[in-house]
Amino acid sequence: MKDYEYIIKTEGVSKHFGKLEVLKNIDLSVKKGEVVCIIGPSGAGKSTFLRSLNQLEKITSGKIYIKDELLLHREHDKTVEKISPDRHKALMLEMGMVFQRFNLFPHLTVLENVMLAPVNVKKVPAEQAKKEAEELLDKVGLLSKVDEYPSKLSGGQQQRVAIARALAMKPEIMLFDEPTSALDPELVGEVLQVMKDLANGGMTMIVVTHEMGFAREVADRVLLMADGIIAEQGSPDQIFDNPQNDRTKSFLKSVLNAN
Repeated sequence: MKDYEYIIKTEGVSKHFGKLEVLKNIDLSVKKGEVVCIIGPSGAGKSTFLRSLNQLEKITSGKIYIKDELLLHREHDKTVEKISPDRHKALMLEMGMVFQRFNLFPHLTVLENVMLAPVNVKKVPAEQAKKEAEELLDKVGLLSKVDEYPSKLSGGQQQRVAIARALAMKPEIMLFDEPTSALDPELVGEVLQVMKDLANGGMTMIVVTHEMGFAREVADRVLLMADGIIAEQGSPDQIFDNPQNDRTKSFLKSVLNAN
């Protein structure tokens, strides 16, 4: 397999909802194994950007690359260039995503939720999928819950199952869209710990988060998004201890004072 410089790269990514410009020429390059945390005020475009990476939102303009391969190029709301459907599907499977809401299937057990996509999408044999699902549930501390239904789990447990479910597809990149924002405060830590373990294991991660402590501790790079642009980026020390941009300073002041 050929080497690549960036596992994800965007050039000039813009997104309009009618006349509202939510993303404005976003350039971002992420290397394999890098943990990037995106912080910023509500309405900054953080979640829209994340959703555009895995095509849940169709960008208005710009280019998206996965492993240096052009996934999509659009200009003025029209597709200029894209790869074959088979290659597109293969690259999309390289990305797992965890949302604010857990989106587990209520009629399936924990084990069945984690096994579902590998069996149905990747055609993994059921016995192999079961073994791998149990290993992942053990990894997120929920092996004892394999036969439970989601309604019997706490929010934190459901989110850990959602992480295991995303990992079951063996993605090379994990996208997290404020994965702790729907949780009661006492449940946040257990989910963040699973994410820290993933980061320590070398997983490439892009995390939209309002957990400043997590971003400071785990990120290789922190981006501050505001008004649809990346206003500032740098190491956690640079962003939290010596921000240069006035927007970054005011955001951190309001967030850190609130805590």
